Amino acid sequence: MRNVLEYLEHSASIYPEKIAAVDQENSCSYKELLLHAKRIGSFLSGYESPGNPVVVFMDKSVKALTTFMGIVYSGCFYVLISPAQPAVRISQILKVLKANSVITLGDTRVMPEGVEFSGNLFDYHEIVKSEIREESLTLIRDLSLDIDPLYCNFTSGSTGVPKGVLVSHRSVIDFMEYFPSMFGITGEDKIGNQAPFDFDVSVKDIYSTLKAGATMVIIPKKLFSIPTELLDFLCEHQVTTLIWAVSALCLIPQLKGFTYRVPSRVNKVLFSGEAMPVKHLTTWQNYLPDAIYVNLYGPTEITCNCTYYPVERKFEAHETLPIGKAFPNEKVFLLDQDDKLVTEKDQIGEICVSGTALALGYYNNPEQTKKVFVQNPLNMHCLETIYRTGDLAFYHENGELCFAGRKDFQIKHMGHRIELEEIEAVINSYPLIQRACCVFDEEKNRIGAFYVGGMEGREISVRMRESLPVYMIPSAFYSLPELPVTANGKIDRKKLLEVCKGKQP
Repeated sequence: MRNVLEYLEHSASIYPEKIAAVDQENSCSYKELLLHAKRIGSFLSGYESPGNPVVVFMDKSVKALTTFMGIVYSGCFYVLISPAQPAVRISQILKVLKANSVITLGDTRVMPEGVEFSGNLFDYHEIVKSEIREESLTLIRDLSLDIDPLYCNFTSGSTGVPKGVLVSHRSVIDFMEYFPSMFGITGEDKIGNQAPFDFDVSVKDIYSTLKAGATMVIIPKKLFSIPTELLDFLCEHQVTTLIWAVSALCLIPQLKGFTYRVPSRVNKVLFSGEAMPVKHLTTWQNYLPDAIYVNLYGPTEITCNCTYYPVERKFEAHETLPIGKAFPNEKVFLLDQDDKLVTEKDQIGEICVSGTALALGYYNNPEQTKKVFVQNPLNMHCLETIYRTGDLAFYHENGELCFAGRKDFQIKHMGHRIELEEIEAVINSYPLIQRACCVFDEEKNRIGAFYVGGMEGREISVRMRESLPVYMIPSAFYSLPELPVTANGKIDRKKLLEVCKGKQP
């Protein structure tokens, strides 16, 4: 197998009339998805050469999914840019891509003010009516390789310019050959899509759906601020599978949503992106005791996830939830500060990953690519590229990997090296605290703690002294109605740091 379209084509041959994807406005069967994708691919083949980027300027939707598949038929790779993105960021991404073509919906034919683009602007509604050119599509497929790029997702860059993580067909195939079957995802499932389509969590939704012949239910973004409506949506659409960011899962227990309604059809809950607060996981387990729960770990650069941990018991608030062990055909190991292999328990090292699931690098950015996609220092005999994640971990006494924070969340305060996430874990363990996050203001040399919950800052500070040394106690506490999150659903630490520095968020 060398092309992800084989997943679509196989499911379309078995379930032609079955709904492949549905959103608030549209739905499409596997037969329709295949037909429309071929039309778009045929059209694009007259304008683009295989291997080129094609921008999809839409929010997540059935039409966006159809456009993705059409771009793949043309031999190109897709890049979703949400119209909600700031004009400056859109311009930065377009500058990195140097794309010739952008596909829009009719109401977004004109790029936002301040965005310059002189290439082709195509309307989805027009090109989806194109004639299928089977000969062209066959030729493109015959010349394709499994290492051809499939999609590019942009993440924040330390230089202020977004980095485009370029992922190949082979990397997605390598992951998807195991992922759905390992967790029992089948054609009977309805996968509730939470993640934006420019976030790699959605890759699991899309390709698990296509491989298993399942149905993807695209959940409107606005529902993730209204738990009652979100729960109604899950129940009414009979959603069975959630592959969500931690922040999205936490929303429901934070606002006591389960006292309103329980989505009883949900039988698989997989989460990633941040450390899952044990108290919120326990709430999910209490209300859906028969569901399977899996903690997933992995940055965008390794294609979705590289480790997994099936949660088969309830954890105490003070316990660390492991990130588990490596997926098949991936090697995950720890290196210390001297690039020596870490094997002893409780010794912290940087998580490094090798295998065909690694991304191709950062698009048009060789300088940033060579910083983290490097030769394995443990192998001096042949070429072996590894990805250095910048994440820290240690081995638990049972051999499971446990996440220990980011290298860049490790601070030096009062002469001590401190993991901010260790402080967060203590605050999160208090029953009255819903969610907490800590930042470090280097200018003022102080730790700031932001939290949602029913405790006073002074009360939290006093209680923390029972389990942490004085130098780890935050000097400033901020009670908020909710913690700000990024477009990807992670806590927005940059915004919190601005507040800590005395600036407006």
